[in-house]
Formats: sequence, structure tokens, C-alpha cells
Amino acid sequence: MEYLFTYGTLQDQQVQQYIFGRTLNGAPDFLLGFKKTENAVYGRYPLVVQTNNPKDKVMGMVYAVSLHELAQADVYETSAYTRSKFALESGQKAWTYVKNSD
Repeated sequence: MEYLFTYGTLQDQQVQQYIFGRTLNGAPDFLLGFKKTENAVYGRYPLVVQTNNPKDKVMGMVYAVSLHELAQADVYETSAYTRSKFALESGQKAWTYVKNSD
């Protein structure tokens, strides 16, 4: 099992049903050293930007998902994002989508 930290549309139950065929059960958590910007991707979707300032944090949800579900989320997020793993405030390490540097 893998963990996925979400801060945008992946928290929406309809989006989860569309991507995963199920609603995910998650827990609130924080991504440390990041700030969230709204409407940053395609003028519509949020993005987290690493600041390396431990006082900066982004609130979101962390979900347990399979490797197959991570691959499905990769397709949904498009090449605008890349998936990287970070430690959360809880100490859990989770994948999250950040800006694709390509």
C-alpha cells in the first residue's frame, strides 16, 4: 500500500469515483515546507510550491492507495504535474503532485 497526499481535486468524491472507481477514506494532514497557489495550472487547478521554510504548510488529505491507483492518478494529473514523495507533519511519507519541471 502507498500513501497519497492530496490538496485539490483528488479530494472530491466524484473525482475519486471517476479515477479509482471508489471513494477513498483519508485523514487530514499537512505538507511541510510548501505553499499552495490556486489556479496555477491551466488557470484552474492548485499547485504546491516548495519553500523549504518549515513554518509553511499545506493542509490536505492523505489516502492509502494501491500502485495501480497511483498510476491512475498519474494519468488524471497529466504531465503538468509530477509525483514525488515527502514527509508529512504526522511523520507519514506520502506521494503528492508538484509542478513538473520539464
